Amino acid sequence: MKIAIASDHGGYQLKEEVKKYLQSREIEVLDLGTNSEESVDYPQFGRACGEAVAGGKADRGIVCCGTGIGISIAANKVKGIRCSLCTDVNMAEMTRRHNDSNILAMGGRITDTETALAITAAWLDTEFEGGRHQRRVDMLNSY
Repeated sequence: MKIAIASDHGGYQLKEEVKKYLQSREIEVLDLGTNSEESVDYPQFGRACGEAVAGGKADRGIVCCGTGIGISIAANKVKGIRCSLCTDVNMAEMTRRHNDSNILAMGGRITDTETALAITAAWLDTEFEGGRHQRRVDMLNSY
C-alpha cells in the first residue's frame, strides 16, 4: 500500500508522527509537504493529496491541518475523493465501512498523537463493507 500524506504548518508535527507510524508498518509514504511549521496555505496541500490519490499515484491519503477542517474541504474538491475528518476511532472505522473513505483528515492542534495513531490504524485496517453502501459511494463519485 502507498499512502500520500500532506499538511499545512498547523498539521506539520502530526504529519511527521503519522509518517513515522506508517513507515513502521512498512507502508510506502509519498510526502507532499509541507516540510516545516512555516506558514503556508492548506488548500494547495489538500489538493495535492487529493490529486495524488485520484490520479493513482497513491492508494489512499492522509491530510492534516490545525483542525483538519480546511484541508479536508480542499481534498474533497478533487473528483473521486472521499476525505473524512475523523476525531476518534469509531469515526475512522465507520467512514471506511460505509463511505470507502480514501483520504483521512485530522487536526494537529486538536488531536493528540496517541489518538491520531489509533485513528490512523483503524482507518487503515477497516475494510469497506460494500453492499447497500456501494450505491451511495457511486452517487458521491458521480457528483
